[in-house]
Amino acid sequence: MFWFDRNNPNVIFCDIRRESHILCDGRELNIEPDIIADFRALPFASNTFQLVVFDPPHLERAGENGWQRKKYGALNKDTWRDDLAQGFNEAFRVLRPSGMLIFKWNETQIKTSEILALTSESPLFGHPSGKRANTHWVAFMKEDACNIPHGTQTPEWHNELMTRSPFPLNVTTATVTSQ
Repeated sequence: MFWFDRNNPNVIFCDIRRESHILCDGRELNIEPDIIADFRALPFASNTFQLVVFDPPHLERAGENGWQRKKYGALNKDTWRDDLAQGFNEAFRVLRPSGMLIFKWNETQIKTSEILALTSESPLFGHPSGKRANTHWVAFMKEDACNIPHGTQTPEWHNELMTRSPFPLNVTTATVTSQ
């Protein structure tokens, strides 16, 4: 639960569960989604959101009453590959063209590369973080409907994109060579 403002009207928090727990250190954990939903079948129309954060459970092995299962949820050991593939499909389905998907994964049990192989989409960039660099943040962009191949963008294409884009676009590119 990494939202800075849980009451932000621009955010819809979905989880498959609504529950409360007292953790082993005495802290209270409240999972209170705005909408109870399964990430494999999101209750939203296609092309609804400009930004989706996909933060699925990352544990294949977790004790039934363990604090990590309570906090993060757990994957089904028999179906997790299909489940996560469906989750990616749903996340991209509800994204608008040129929308961003931010994917968060902790690879303590399953490597990030195994998870990224479950989607046909290619990430734009990613970053490992955390004490052991086990948590990976990966950014994807849903292909735009204009479908212009990389490297063929013209000034006319850029002008067309700017007239349709709901937000300003500033892109800086640089080529770095080693010596």
